[in-house]
Amino acid sequence: MTKGSYDDLPKAARRRLLIRSIARPVLTTTVLLLLYYLLPLGDRDRDPSALGFLISLVLVGVLLTVQVRQISVSEHPRLRAIESLSLTVPLFLLMFATVYYEIARVTPAAFSQELTRTDSLYFTITTFASVGFGDITAVSQTTRVLVMIQMVIDLILVGIIAHAIVGAVRIGLARKQPGSDPDSP
Repeated sequence: MTKGSYDDLPKAARRRLLIRSIARPVLTTTVLLLLYYLLPLGDRDRDPSALGFLISLVLVGVLLTVQVRQISVSEHPRLRAIESLSLTVPLFLLMFATVYYEIARVTPAAFSQELTRTDSLYFTITTFASVGFGDITAVSQTTRVLVMIQMVIDLILVGIIAHAIVGAVRIGLARKQPGSDPDSP
């Protein structure tokens, strides 16, 4: 990554950095979507694993924690924050979409209709966006609990994690200021 303040960089270096910061998130999201649609998912006979889901949640949390640390020490913290969010948010959403899809395959009555991968992703995103059109609904107690868990984590992701990322950007920017204490509030 190019050294120096973004505003102090030559126009060509700023353009390269900006293109890279846009291209990486687009590429990351595209790869994650391709994996979601192309990877074979579990058997119809086997229930989705609650342990696997919990491990996935923990891994997303660890990934986000590492990324917040990387933002705070990055040469260009704002751009790094964009890249971090472009990995974490789609990964989080695709994780829930996969779980919903797996549940719908094993227990078709868990939702108000049969779910394809696209339906599962659509349901996940409408839940994340707090839109909830009502065309697809969780019917079983298990899926309702899972949707409630997603809603709570959505609020945490949007609120607390956004705050942590903004704080990491501030620390990263303060670190670059001569004579400043990046650890002070």
